[in-house]
Amino acid sequence: MSVNRIPGTTRIGLVTDEPIRLEGLFTIFDQSAESGGTRYVPITGSLEELLSNPDLECLIVDRSTPSVGLGIQQTIRRARPGIRQIVIGPPGNDELMQQAIIAGARAYLDLTADPEMVLKAIEEVMSGSIWAPRRVLSRLIDRLLTVSDSSIAHGDVHLTDREKQVLDLILLARSNREIAGQLGIEERTVKAHVGRLMRKTGADNRIELSMRALNAPKNPGMIDRRQEDRRPADRRQGDRRNGDSRPNRITHG
Repeated sequence: MSVNRIPGTTRIGLVTDEPIRLEGLFTIFDQSAESGGTRYVPITGSLEELLSNPDLECLIVDRSTPSVGLGIQQTIRRARPGIRQIVIGPPGNDELMQQAIIAGARAYLDLTADPEMVLKAIEEVMSGSIWAPRRVLSRLIDRLLTVSDSSIAHGDVHLTDREKQVLDLILLARSNREIAGQLGIEERTVKAHVGRLMRKTGADNRIELSMRALNAPKNPGMIDRRQEDRRPADRRQGDRRNGDSRPNRITHG
């Protein structure tokens, strides 16, 4: 099912075999249409049909059922690396949340999320942010920081001057739009640079790309970034001690 492009609309594919979940999501999208803001248009079909639809900008993947697992996310990432994934899953499963984000999800919503939170998460993801509990992102960053086999850290990756500029701005949490404005280039050019950075470094997502860059031992222009990141790291430790589980938004374009 494909829909002609209409300004102010975002087409979202629904990957689920749960009729109740579909009905609930359709209701939420109806509410968005009545709000006067961006109109979210739900698209259904088989995974193959959804992935072949060029109009889709986002996929909601229901991982609360056994039939939709990690393999589905990996298939989506291989076929459409630029499409934004939002995963719905069981609450309290931090390992699944981390796994989903590493596999390409830009947001993780548990089954108890209310319509307002679902719409807010979609809005944040479409603006270039990641939506997940702070404790999960903190643990994920800690996990990625332990990766010793970093191609950037080993200095065996050649980056162009422009790629280095883009990488520096990614480390400052700039979105693609902000990077394009600062460098005076098109947003699609930024996306192309980011894609090459990920291919060159072997990073699966932007969080991992950032962590590999931060781990780089003599990478010009990166030492100051690591020093600047010490304060947020301390703050993350405080979040864990306080048991903060509020959704955190990280802008990665």
